[in-house]
Amino acid sequence: MESGLRLLLDTHALIWWLAGDDALSSAAREAISGESNPVAVSAASAMEIATKYRIGKLPNAALLAQDFEGIVAEQGFDELAISVHHAQLAGEMNIPHKDPFDRLLIAQAQAEDLVLVSNEALFDGFAIKRLW
Repeated sequence: MESGLRLLLDTHALIWWLAGDDALSSAAREAISGESNPVAVSAASAMEIATKYRIGKLPNAALLAQDFEGIVAEQGFDELAISVHHAQLAGEMNIPHKDPFDRLLIAQAQAEDLVLVSNEALFDGFAIKRLW
């Protein structure tokens, strides 16, 4: 595995990492656990988890929805705020589906030159690096 990757976790990758879920690929698990790989988690993921918990789409995510910041800090991950630049890039994207969280994650990966840890093959059509 290449060392020194700067990672951005997609929301599902974060959830699967925290749960120890086998749905997370071994390459992703190895990269996230690599000491030389800084890992960022987007504010977009905090909003996505809180929203989906509130509307019942993530019923088992109560703790994460209520203490996202603390859990991210416990993991040693960096928080990635959404900047005006990120939002503008996300809004300009012409992608086939309307998921605003995906748009923001792609924009952040582009703007910050981060490797997006995601199983979303759709992301490969954008100027980003994806690890899965």
